[in-house]
Amino acid sequence: METDTLAMAQEIDFSLLALFLRATITVKLVMLLLIVASFWSWSIIVQKIITYRKARAEAARFDEEFWSGEPLDELFDKIGPEPQAAPERIFAAGMMEWRRSHRQDGKLIAGAAARIDRSMDVAIAKETDSLNAGLSFLATVGSTAPFVGLFGTVWGIKHAFEQIALQQNTNLAVVAPGIAEALVATALGLLAAIPAVIFYNKLSADSDRLGGGYESFADEFSTILSRQLDA
Repeated sequence: METDTLAMAQEIDFSLLALFLRATITVKLVMLLLIVASFWSWSIIVQKIITYRKARAEAARFDEEFWSGEPLDELFDKIGPEPQAAPERIFAAGMMEWRRSHRQDGKLIAGAAARIDRSMDVAIAKETDSLNAGLSFLATVGSTAPFVGLFGTVWGIKHAFEQIALQQNTNLAVVAPGIAEALVATALGLLAAIPAVIFYNKLSADSDRLGGGYESFADEFSTILSRQLDA
């Protein structure tokens, strides 16, 4: 009896493709959902790594230009009306408000400092939102994918027990395929969740550091303009 059972089990195809094709429609949908979520997560991860690396390089380059001693008006004119880098856009927002705050006679309109700060704060908020775009999806995948996979596992095991009841047979050849299909759903859930959680934490920290750098620059720039206002 054991020999017959082992022979039947060896004839069963346990490849991932075969397990997927044998699974119920519900488990298949769960697997497909987790696979799509995993690919989407990795696309966000790769895109964010490239974006943050570029943002750090742009910040370093602009910081060097800003502190090079070049007059602020000349630097603003060189950047032009459509700044490309995030620090340039923050700087341009402050400079545009600075220029708008001058009256025809050259004197400043009251409340210029507060308006300049608000303009840069709005620019920083936009850049921060851009940096954080997509991270919420990684957080969602990281927190829900294991449970989605577990749902697929529970459903698959339920189907396996139904087959046992229908066939009145509890040997390995009947039980193993259904349990194997169910466990694949759990594996896919973990495969999607683990990288999402790891990179969400890393990318969130990178985003916070970049945002903090933008705020520090805005504070320094505001201090420089305040000196000119006081003068």
